[in-house]
Amino acid sequence: MNALQQYIDLYDECREVLEQQSPALLNMVRRTAREQLVTARLPRKGSEDYEATDLEAVFAHDYGVNVNRLPFEADPGETFHCDVPNLSTCLYYSSNDAFHSSATAERNIGQVVVEPFSMAAVDYPELMADYYGKIAKMSDPTVALNSLLVQDGLLIYVPDGVVAERPIQLVNIFNAALDMMVQRRLLIIVGKNAAIKLLACDHTQSPDYSYLNNQVVEIVAMQGATLDYYDMEESTPKTNRVSSIYVEQHAGSNVLIDGITLTNGFTRNNYHVEVNGEHAETHLLGMTIASGEQHVDSHTFISHNAPRCHSNEMFKYVLNDNAVGAFAGKILVKPGCPRVEAYQGNRNLCGAPTAKMYTKPQLEIYTDDVMCSHGSAVGQLDEEALFYMRTRGIGIDEARRLLMQAFVADVIDGVRLDALKDRLHYLVEKRFAGTLSNCAGCLAACKKN
Repeated sequence: MNALQQYIDLYDECREVLEQQSPALLNMVRRTAREQLVTARLPRKGSEDYEATDLEAVFAHDYGVNVNRLPFEADPGETFHCDVPNLSTCLYYSSNDAFHSSATAERNIGQVVVEPFSMAAVDYPELMADYYGKIAKMSDPTVALNSLLVQDGLLIYVPDGVVAERPIQLVNIFNAALDMMVQRRLLIIVGKNAAIKLLACDHTQSPDYSYLNNQVVEIVAMQGATLDYYDMEESTPKTNRVSSIYVEQHAGSNVLIDGITLTNGFTRNNYHVEVNGEHAETHLLGMTIASGEQHVDSHTFISHNAPRCHSNEMFKYVLNDNAVGAFAGKILVKPGCPRVEAYQGNRNLCGAPTAKMYTKPQLEIYTDDVMCSHGSAVGQLDEEALFYMRTRGIGIDEARRLLMQAFVADVIDGVRLDALKDRLHYLVEKRFAGTLSNCAGCLAACKKN
């Protein structure tokens, strides 16, 4: 049976409860999603992802869905401390799919608005109506499923000319004592000449249950806006994630998206960027460190719809044991868009013969006078470099770790927050050393030393 059908049936059975607990705007989009899902199909292994991915199997599992919005007793503010040393953030929590404020955050930070959809639909109805469900593509079945079942979300709005004084940190936590799927939703709107930095990180409290986070992030960067969005995943082998990030950029905007996977089960990250204005800059970075049975896919699409804009894309994977990685990246330059500069790179290191990497870079260019390139490589550790290091008294395990750390260093150096950059170097070092713990170990990994 089509894996999506069970969720359509759930919606039909619980429609009244879902709509009673959601803003009217979400319900309007929900009905459109229901129509879209009737004929939708999730990708199966071998269909489009070169033997890499089976989303149908991921969603076929019998996950619980918290339709009645039952509260969970765990207090993430008391349990997790994800402050980055020397980085003062406004900290928010998502417990499964319910948002909370910590002691370091307010409902509004200066002039920056951070509100659940349930509040934002009342306080900013026009803003929500203009952008919610308009950036993400309903033709993507995972987006349609999110829109069908989501009951709340988080609006982050930076008005024109406002520069956020502190970064915002959103800690997403699974803490249910049963197998569960949640629909997380973010809407980020950065006004003209406004700027903000946002760090989102995923954690799991219990390694004993299977979880699925079906996440949709919609981002709008207005003229001259600057946005950094760092997305770090540090969960458990039984935690799965499908994340779809859709970005709309206007003239002169500067957007950096950086996805980092350190520990997980199955992950599919989709990035879709529409560059709609001249002199816009897009920086799309990704880093994956995978071992055991981890599986990480990154699918990217950058569409240059205006002339004289720039994009730079680099994804790096380090795979060990039986880990599987996949990268499919496409850059499109539309007709009438000269003087576009677009660069795409995918570099992969397989540290074990049983690790697998699938890669498919693509360029589609329909205009002249552009500078575009793409490249991909899959290799193993340099045996000569290992030999040289061993002759200098460095043990084989340490030499391997040092080479792997050096391999991903340039992606980490692309981070535009110095404190976060330093922290990532530290976490990556622990990850390669095998001392980066999961779930409850989040305390050791993220709290201040």
